[in-house]
Amino acid sequence: MGFKRLAPRILNHPGFRGRATGIPRSKIFITIRRRFGDCSGCDTMEYQMIAPEHSEQVLEHLRRNFFADEPLNKAAGLCQNGSSCPALEAHCAEAIQHRMSVMAVDAKEKGACKIVGVVLNGILKPGDTAKALSKLDCNDDADFRKIFDLLHRHNLKHNLFEHFDVDCMFDVRILSVDSCYRGQGIANELVKRSVAVARKNGFRLLKADATGIFSQKIFRSHGFEVFSEQPYSKYTDEDGKVILPVEAPHIKLQQLYKAICAGDQDEKKQSL
Repeated sequence: MGFKRLAPRILNHPGFRGRATGIPRSKIFITIRRRFGDCSGCDTMEYQMIAPEHSEQVLEHLRRNFFADEPLNKAAGLCQNGSSCPALEAHCAEAIQHRMSVMAVDAKEKGACKIVGVVLNGILKPGDTAKALSKLDCNDDADFRKIFDLLHRHNLKHNLFEHFDVDCMFDVRILSVDSCYRGQGIANELVKRSVAVARKNGFRLLKADATGIFSQKIFRSHGFEVFSEQPYSKYTDEDGKVILPVEAPHIKLQQLYKAICAGDQDEKKQSL
C-alpha cells in the first residue's frame, strides 16, 4: 500500500486522535513520510565503476544535469540545460580515463539502463594543478577560464600535498545526480563508494572542491573536513566587482579532505 493511502488511516486511528501520544499530528505525519519516503527506482538501482566506454552516456547525463545546475557554471553562464562545453567535457573525460569513477544506474528494464548519478574521480599529483592553470591561457572559453582560475589558484594557495606530505591524492572532481532522482540518497552512496575505491587502491588522502552547500554537507557527513574556504563575495576583480555572482544558498567554495590512515577501520571495504 502506498504512503498516500496509508497515512490517512494511521492519522485517523484513535491512538493518534487528539494528540493521544503527546506528539503533534504534524510531527507524526512528517515522521511517517520520512519512513516511507519516495523511493521510486530504489529497487532497481545499481552502482558500477565507470569505464571509458561509458564516456558518452556519462557526458549526456552531465549535459542535462551538472553542466547547467552546478553553482559556478550557473554563475558564469557556462552552459544551458542539454548544451555542450568542449573544455568542460574534456575535463570530465580525462577523469573517466583514470578508472576511479562510479555511476548509479536505474535498470528498470533488462537491457535498458539509465545513468542517474555519477561521481567522477581522478588521480592528482604534485604539479598537475600548476600545469592545468598554465593551459587556461590557451582556452578560448572565457567563462570556463573564470571558473577554473578560481579552483586552480585556490588549490595552489592551499597546498594539500605539502601539508600532508603525500605524492598523490584521490581527487573527487564532480558529483551529479539526475534532477528526477534527487533526495533518494544517491549522492551519499556515490561518495561512500568513492571512499571505498580510494581505500582499495591505497590512497592516503582524498580531496574535493565543493562549490555548493549541498555537496559540502554530503562530504562532511562522510568524514571530510574543511581545509580552506573562499567566499564568493570576496572573489573580485581589480575594480572590486564579484567575478562569479553565485546565487544563495551557495556562498563559498570549500576545499575538503579526508585522510585514510593505515589500519583505519571506520569504513569497511565494499565490493563495487
